[in-house]
Amino acid sequence: MTRMEFQRSSEALNRVPRVTVDFWLIKLMAVTMGETAADYLAVNMGLGLTVTSLIMTAVLICALVLQFAKKRYVPWTYWTAVVLISVVGTLVTDNLTDNFGVPLETTTIVFTIALAVTFAVWRASEGTLSIHSISTDRRETFYWLAILFTFALGTAVGDLISEVFAFGYVATGLLFAAIIGAIAFAYYVLKMDVILSFWLAYILTRPLGASLGDYLSQPMEYGGLGLGTIYTSLLFLAVIALIVAYMTVNYEPETAGAPGERLL
Repeated sequence: MTRMEFQRSSEALNRVPRVTVDFWLIKLMAVTMGETAADYLAVNMGLGLTVTSLIMTAVLICALVLQFAKKRYVPWTYWTAVVLISVVGTLVTDNLTDNFGVPLETTTIVFTIALAVTFAVWRASEGTLSIHSISTDRRETFYWLAILFTFALGTAVGDLISEVFAFGYVATGLLFAAIIGAIAFAYYVLKMDVILSFWLAYILTRPLGASLGDYLSQPMEYGGLGLGTIYTSLLFLAVIALIVAYMTVNYEPETAGAPGERLL
């Protein structure tokens, strides 16, 4: 195989994982850790939102540079980027709310519009929003930008329901679990569009994971179990590491566009 043929072969590989049970499990773990890790760095370590945001954004940029350089799906680089973008997405919303006083209702609307515009431009440019066709730098750029907005939007929606509407962590988590269940029903039974189903579920796992993280980490007087952010973060980091190790052992390269679209 010539060097050019090898490059073309590499570019044809999908750069993101298949949608499987372990995909959704690790995604839920990642968003949960994103919530608790952001709180730990900003509050418990006393770095504050601004310093934490600058540090984590710099680390995320490094992780994305590494991810783009791979030109294919590599479990540890991909999920490292997901965990970090979860933290940064959380911090974006927290900064707007806490440092700039932007109401959660406003951030929810703004990030909904930003995500819709990203999808519209992505669709117009590439002709598809399928995650089975992320095989070029431009498509991967759209993909990660959409992921960032899903985390920021999920944080805003979750905080809006649990804090502003005073549902609390448990009720908020159950609410979003029920909505995700309804999406799954619509997909499997009513034949809802797979791409729409995937992205709706992806957005809503963020507030579900955040509710779980807050419930485990927050003090009992605030409705949590009082495990603390450090122990909760380490717990989910350990689970993430185990799943990534499993994924790495069982990894098989996927040609872009090869499998049919599936939510699970």
